[in-house]
Amino acid sequence: MATWNTLLLQDSASPLMEQLSFFHNHALLILLMITVLVGYLMGTLFFNQFNYRFLLDGQMIEIIWTILPAITLIFIALPSLRLLYLLDEVNNPLVTIKTIGHQWYWSYEYSDFMNFEFDSYMIPLTEMKPQNFRLLDVDNRVIVPFNSQIRMMVTAADVIHSWTIPAFSVKIDATPGRLNQISFLINRTGLFYGQCSEICGANHSFMPITVESISPSYFTKWISKMNNL
Repeated sequence: MATWNTLLLQDSASPLMEQLSFFHNHALLILLMITVLVGYLMGTLFFNQFNYRFLLDGQMIEIIWTILPAITLIFIALPSLRLLYLLDEVNNPLVTIKTIGHQWYWSYEYSDFMNFEFDSYMIPLTEMKPQNFRLLDVDNRVIVPFNSQIRMMVTAADVIHSWTIPAFSVKIDATPGRLNQISFLINRTGLFYGQCSEICGANHSFMPITVESISPSYFTKWISKMNNL
């Protein structure tokens, strides 16, 4: 989860987030090289420490500053296009969960397992325990198995919401009358937090998302327990 001293991206918990982190570092290095080069040229020109008459009229320098940005854009565009296709790919899911956004809470339906459902509200400050995180913990968590392909079917009952978990690289709009889907795989156990990322009304800041990743064997026991309730 993000804290006040978090300067970079959250630790990845899915292969897609790992690829996004790699691309972020790749693009950041290219931007750093461009910034240093442009800053050096501006500094030397400002202090008149180099002969710049060829910058004003020179065929070779015009060829260089036309070709060099094109090559730089290729190094950025090719990895980003690959990531776009990877993010849009939906593999055969092991678990399908339907998520419905409300003002201002989420409800979840496990349609693969006898179609049980529950609502997920933020824990109020008066009911919080010492281990809970303020504005992030909920009374009913989304339970999913790790190392398993998960498909989320996302919609809304009233206004537009957005189901977002940064550690999974998941962000998808919940639109009334429309069923969107996204697929992800969690590669480790743990608790992962997110929030609605669409301004959906007065209590927009109070509809968090908590996903608990557990082993497939414990997930099977949890499903059996929920079906017996």
